[in-house]
Amino acid sequence: MTSNTASAHAVVIVGAGPTGLMLAAELAIAGVDVAVIERRTDQHVEGSRAGGLHARTIEVLDHRGVAERFLSAGTPMQVAAFAMVPLDISDFPTRHNYGLALWQSQFEEILAEWVSELGVPIYRGREVTGFVQRDDGVDVEMSDGGHITAEYLVGCDGGRSVVRKTAGIDFPGWDPSISALIAEVEVSEEPEVGFRMDEKGVHAIGPLADGRMRMVIRDAQVSSDSEPALADLSHALINVRGTDYGVHDPTWISRFTDTTRQAAAYRHGRVLLAGDAAHIHWPVGGQGLNIGVQDAVNLGWKLAQVVKGQSRDALLDSYHIERHPVGARVLQNTMAQTLLQRSDPRTDAMRTIVGELLAMEEPRKHFAGMMSGLDIHYDLGDGHPLLGRRMPDLDIETTDGATRVYALLHQGRPVLLTLREAAAHDLPPLVEGTRVVKASYNGAWELPVIGSVSAPGAVLIRPDGYVGWVAP
Repeated sequence: MTSNTASAHAVVIVGAGPTGLMLAAELAIAGVDVAVIERRTDQHVEGSRAGGLHARTIEVLDHRGVAERFLSAGTPMQVAAFAMVPLDISDFPTRHNYGLALWQSQFEEILAEWVSELGVPIYRGREVTGFVQRDDGVDVEMSDGGHITAEYLVGCDGGRSVVRKTAGIDFPGWDPSISALIAEVEVSEEPEVGFRMDEKGVHAIGPLADGRMRMVIRDAQVSSDSEPALADLSHALINVRGTDYGVHDPTWISRFTDTTRQAAAYRHGRVLLAGDAAHIHWPVGGQGLNIGVQDAVNLGWKLAQVVKGQSRDALLDSYHIERHPVGARVLQNTMAQTLLQRSDPRTDAMRTIVGELLAMEEPRKHFAGMMSGLDIHYDLGDGHPLLGRRMPDLDIETTDGATRVYALLHQGRPVLLTLREAAAHDLPPLVEGTRVVKASYNGAWELPVIGSVSAPGAVLIRPDGYVGWVAP
């Protein structure tokens, strides 16, 4: 979409990466007028970037009935790991007790196609240059001279977020201690493929489908400011492998560091942050893309209810309350894992001990639940163990026939699921559009990590798939 005339939308999202696209889809499904501003002229992603989805992200896509689009394009496999120690989740009580190997470039293409089907306009080839908050909205200025007004503005524009900086939101954390180059290149000599860990860190080389090599090589010195060139990759390869394998014709070279920062606030008035705009970290464990998508599904239904007048503006404060601790936990575990990504006698000893611990049943479940996202628990107060946790995807019987719980969430609406008759005074307040379903289920109620829980009489399932209320 190209135009420099003024436009108005209920919500404007800055950035059409995984987080921004997922948020756009969530809002569109809820019937909210949403638009996206994206600096790229098309959805092309430079390089392969992130490499997979964790189990909870697959479940989130299943909530909207689109999981199969992604599953058919990737390879289901066990991807959860901590400090390079594999964590098998095949015994976890979920339909998707695995991860999905799928490059970010493919993930974005499929997401973008879905968002297009939902009719979301994307203002491509332009950037946000500034904005001004008003009591009733935000005026957004774009690089082409045009401007957009919105009731709410969401920055999904990455670690260097213009939205975050313009809003004046602090981004505290830790400066880099290591850096690495990631590249896709051709080679003249066949390299030794696979992971290697030594005193200089972890480095990996693997073939891509088109014959090029994907390389992740640790820098000899910490570097974070300069744009890398082929000579930098050659030097790094010689440093860690003694040869550069005749690398040439790069299609992509980038540098990343273990800079670790988190926005002090995910909301400032009518401006909100999600994804890398809210948190950045070393990419160990493949968590960044996944928690960004999950930020989006937490924020989406709340924004929709506020914009549509179904809930008060204060509901948006719960976005920071719920998602900031999740981001902080990821920052903590990535910093811990980064320490173990080198090889020397002391670090090797620590990694061996960690591996022994993770081979035990309870530690494995604990860390696998954390890395897969299946153990997230929002603090909604005391009560049933289900409260604030993901709803299991049960096979249920309803008056309309057999179905499963996640099929009830395809429209992005809250669902009140009653399994026993409840007195009217026991029921929670319901927003307009809540779907009320009477059902029966006679099986066990199982949750990842914590195990069996007692069967509730009724549950209110939020649009993001978490349980917001359980019958007393």
